[in-house]
Amino acid sequence: MFDNSSSPWDRRKFLGAVLGTSSAVFGLVAPEKVLAARFIDAVQTSRQPDYTRYVFNVNGPLDYKTFSLDNPPRVVVDLTGTEAQHLEIPSVPAGSVVNGLRVGIQDGTNLRLVFDLKAAVKPRLVLLPPGGGMGYRLVVDLPHDKAVTLVAKETADPESKPKIQTGRTFRELVVAIDPGHGGKDPGAMGHRGTKEKHIVLDIGRRLRDMVAAAPGLRPVMTRDSDRFIHLRGRTAIARNAKADLFISVHSDAFRVTSARGASVFCLSQHGATSEAARWMANRENEADFVGGASISDHDQDVASVLLDLSQTKTLENSLDFAHRVLGQIGDVTDLHSKRVQQAGFVVLKSPDIPSILVESAFISNPEEEARLRTVKYQNEIARSILDGINTYYAARAPEGTHYAML
Repeated sequence: MFDNSSSPWDRRKFLGAVLGTSSAVFGLVAPEKVLAARFIDAVQTSRQPDYTRYVFNVNGPLDYKTFSLDNPPRVVVDLTGTEAQHLEIPSVPAGSVVNGLRVGIQDGTNLRLVFDLKAAVKPRLVLLPPGGGMGYRLVVDLPHDKAVTLVAKETADPESKPKIQTGRTFRELVVAIDPGHGGKDPGAMGHRGTKEKHIVLDIGRRLRDMVAAAPGLRPVMTRDSDRFIHLRGRTAIARNAKADLFISVHSDAFRVTSARGASVFCLSQHGATSEAARWMANRENEADFVGGASISDHDQDVASVLLDLSQTKTLENSLDFAHRVLGQIGDVTDLHSKRVQQAGFVVLKSPDIPSILVESAFISNPEEEARLRTVKYQNEIARSILDGINTYYAARAPEGTHYAML
């Protein structure tokens, strides 16, 4: 993502500023000008569905380090050569993971930010350069999880309790279901002439009906008929529907008919890297990047960092989701691999939507081809995927959804 003419020091110095990584991580000594006095003169905070965000206005690039403390849980951010000027600390948003923010001086010249928390979390930090009429900003995101959500509910302002959502007022989680192939693309073919495109559409429809009947979930099909859709068109459908999950359904094939068992895939790191390059190349057309931030608003290097942060979290969530679905499928059929597989499938490359691909069985295996044709097996695969969705969201319930109240 860097101009090859840039020196190694220039690249490391820039990343150190953007990522908030101290120069010690790179084994380098920062020049004095990097450590020049900085000041923070304003801070804003907001409560998002999945995190509490603090944005600090700073007069230039700075060096900082962060670490966590226990008993009680805290996140500490030390800003090198920085001071606070007339800084007013805003009130903590209701239902936040944060109990409070304290500001003090460390080692005489460094500004220390201490976030007192209700439970331990792993912070995400990024330093944004000037843009959109704004100066430098240090962004600190403190994620929520189900345990924190429960704590937040218990400690919420009593006046807010009557506002707790019930029934259909919850935000529905959108599950994109992608039956592979279709139309002029039949997919794999079984010995009895069974076409993959028909089998996976049947499974997709059964999964759609199960998801539609589940509280708090809403299905979206990339195709609900025998029609051809380009691979990136499938992910575009999911993005336009603001999907929270993406599930592509297939049936495998191999030249050896003895190959058998179901598999679950998510994106490989190499696939993520190549997709990041594509997004960066087309970022002028990507104004609706994850979280409402546009990568076209930023310098190429900062946009690359933002994209990398998003992809890292999405890959983590995709792997978790894939493991849960694989475990459920393993209860109803043989597994081709007991591990989640990773590959560069195009349909798995959305940087902000956890995505998996399910190979329901080997259609090239005569025994499994016969099973794939049965309503019983199609229902078992669909039910296993739904059970995986439920266990995933039981552990990662977004605020304001049905699962957050379970």
